[in-house]
Amino acid sequence: MFDIDVNRLWEVLSYNPQSPMIFSSGLFLFLFLGVSLVYMLLQRTYTMRILFVTLFSYYFYYKSSGLYFGLLALVTVSDFLIGKKIGKMRGSDDESGDKKSDGATGAKCLVALSLLIDLGLLCYFKYTNFFGRIFCEAASQIDNVNMRWTELDIFLPVGVSFFTFQSLSYTIDIYRRRIRPLDSLLDYAFYVSFFPQLVAGPIVRAADFIPQIRRPLNVTNEMIGGGVYLIITGLFKKAVISDYISVNFVERVFDTPTLYSGVENLLAVYGYTLQIYCDFSGYSDMAIGLAMLLGFEFPKNFDAPYKSKSITEFWRRWHISLSSWLKDYLYISLGGNRHGKIRQYVNLMLTMLLGGLWHGASLNFILWGGLHGLFLCLDKLWSNVRSLSPLTFLGKKGETPGMWEKTVLLPLSGVLTFHLVAATWVLFRAQSFQVVKDVFSQIFTMFDINIFEQWLQSYNGVAILMLIGYVFHFAPSSWQNDMRKSMSYLPVPVLSLLLVLAIWVVIQVKSSDVQPFIYFQF
Repeated sequence: MFDIDVNRLWEVLSYNPQSPMIFSSGLFLFLFLGVSLVYMLLQRTYTMRILFVTLFSYYFYYKSSGLYFGLLALVTVSDFLIGKKIGKMRGSDDESGDKKSDGATGAKCLVALSLLIDLGLLCYFKYTNFFGRIFCEAASQIDNVNMRWTELDIFLPVGVSFFTFQSLSYTIDIYRRRIRPLDSLLDYAFYVSFFPQLVAGPIVRAADFIPQIRRPLNVTNEMIGGGVYLIITGLFKKAVISDYISVNFVERVFDTPTLYSGVENLLAVYGYTLQIYCDFSGYSDMAIGLAMLLGFEFPKNFDAPYKSKSITEFWRRWHISLSSWLKDYLYISLGGNRHGKIRQYVNLMLTMLLGGLWHGASLNFILWGGLHGLFLCLDKLWSNVRSLSPLTFLGKKGETPGMWEKTVLLPLSGVLTFHLVAATWVLFRAQSFQVVKDVFSQIFTMFDINIFEQWLQSYNGVAILMLIGYVFHFAPSSWQNDMRKSMSYLPVPVLSLLLVLAIWVVIQVKSSDVQPFIYFQF
């Protein structure tokens, strides 16, 4: 009755390094439908439901990185055991609020061990070749000896930067007595491997997620409607806007910027600025939406970042889970703003330089992080000038903006912030510093506004999608909130039909090849 090609089925279900499974692929959407059905059947059996999702999460990671799911298991088991031991050494708060101090030294050593394991694995897979090249180049300069680094064939497991950070926050929070260690390895494995956020975030804190694991499953109409809305918008942002403008315009310009005019290079910068937002926020939207359909709530990861009026505000809106992680576990650990202004600026620079390095083993990323660190320092300096200046038109920090500030200063700040962010994205996208130089050289020396009309005619599809993307982004937040709220009033069959229709539309208009998410490489 059913003629099934077993070999073909095995090829589809097994790991293919050329085609990792992502949310916007047909295979994932098909598998998620089956997972959802089984998940609902197991809603009253907590342990079986958790085990089932954990197994699927490991399969999902296998489809993304092959046998490197063993790395995920290693991080999970080691931090679970370390966390339990730290909890015993540190003790817990008693009812009066006093804290035990016994074992503090041993607990610090265990935190250091957790850091060594997690960051050691991260550094090996991500930075071995990078630091090897730097060492050889530096040694050659010092000793006048021609030393060359032989590139090691090291595979970068998808999402290793995300799940190591997430697992690290668990052991550190136990040490800081913010959470208690879990007793169940299964629960911790479920937390670390939960597939919606496993490979590209959001980086979910244990304090936010763990209390949800064993609570009764209650997927409300609001969660279903909100989840479907986020999945649909995320699919559209990723598979339609981001992939289309990337394949049909942005990639071409960044591959050979000197073949294009200044106008086209500038539009490619604007295009990539939109592309990386739609790509990453689209993934986050789908991750949050999928989690909501399974009864879990994730924190917001993007909040219209290009509306920001300062770089400080941008980092409160962009990749919120990472920026808050860097603030809580790196910036504050370095001393934050507790030791004077100079030390604060140094801490900001170190945090952003390391944040840039986290994104990739390249001087481009380090410089990108350094520039954002510099902008943050200048922003803090500007805030101090405003608070001390007698010039009222500058506006005082914390005061209600006056007419001059509303109509002139804030819009100018928004335009400047957007273009600073867009300019630094060139470093993020370019494969070399020569490409960065060529892009800006074309913009500032070969700019002819008359070419814009020709570009509109040649790239009308790209232009339309860029316009839709930016309008959607800069539209009032209330519009999106109202649309999301209205979805919660629709019956589940209608929501299911809308989701199927959206998937069909995406399949019809998206690029022919499935494009991996940009942040998969980080």
